Amino acid sequence: MQRYATGLIGFGLGGAIFHAPMIAAVPGLRLARIASRSAQADALQPYPGVQRDDTPQAMLDDPDIALVVVCTPNASHYTLARAALEAGKHVVVDKPFVLSSTEGDELVALARAKGLKLGVYQNRRWDGDFLTLRRSIESGELGEVHTYRAHFDRYAPQVKVRWKEQAQPGAGVLWDLGSHLIDQALQLFGMPQSVTAHLSIQRDGAQVEDAFELVLDHGATKSVLHAGALVRAPGPRYQVHGTQGSFVKYGIDPQEDALKAGMRPGDAGWGRDAPDAWATVTAVDGSQRTVETVAGAYESFYQGMYEAIAEGKEVPVKPQEAVDVIRVIELALRSHHERRTIDAV
Repeated sequence: MQRYATGLIGFGLGGAIFHAPMIAAVPGLRLARIASRSAQADALQPYPGVQRDDTPQAMLDDPDIALVVVCTPNASHYTLARAALEAGKHVVVDKPFVLSSTEGDELVALARAKGLKLGVYQNRRWDGDFLTLRRSIESGELGEVHTYRAHFDRYAPQVKVRWKEQAQPGAGVLWDLGSHLIDQALQLFGMPQSVTAHLSIQRDGAQVEDAFELVLDHGATKSVLHAGALVRAPGPRYQVHGTQGSFVKYGIDPQEDALKAGMRPGDAGWGRDAPDAWATVTAVDGSQRTVETVAGAYESFYQGMYEAIAEGKEVPVKPQEAVDVIRVIELALRSHHERRTIDAV
């Protein structure tokens, strides 16, 4: 098996927790270089032989590097991804893809022109709860879905000193958690006909929005997406209602907490949900059944990227799908500022 040397730009929380372990979990990929001024030696110990660079240029100039992963502040995604593509590298960009649909379209066209693979790390397509919900909808047991509610709520009353919470382009919860919720909704129901958005700042000292509610009108189906930072007692993660039944799920996928605790793909119990957090499906006659959560698998994204490079398959998250997420965010921002529903067509 050919192993593709991979370079990772950025080694903060995203790079160290969400990307490096997933790259290392794929036999066909080899983490060879990390570009980060702040990466500490102890954080690099799980990756023996990796070269640390202060800037990405050495990685882009290295002919052995086949795949470059961009995991930096959102405002730098476009510039770094474009530089990597122009250097002839396959590219993965962390979510959100870029900060405008125009930038996204340009990168899609550039990758196509150069014959390179371009993927976007929408890893929460591989949350166990989302995989379970998707299976339930596609099986038809809920009938035609008319109401989809998804929450990504947290209790984090203290504003942290980090770029995501500072007044700069690409900061705020809509770009962060919103990109996950929107991507999941689009995977299930496609692009909406219209978007209505309410953004707010709830915490003392917050510089950017830390809560939102979006309504995506798909026609017969309405998606209601919510995130907040002052939710002390979260309700259901998913509430999905159809003509034949309802799906209700509490709790959040365990992979993030497992990664922060040092767990890795392949470890016993990886991606497994606690039984008391399994979903409940209620049929129209009132009968209920508990649905075991499908095991989550963030590593599936990088396995898919390997197969795209090595075997010519489609990337696991198509960049045009990621551009659609950005289009919805653009519509949501416009809806909030104009205080009205915005048509998507």
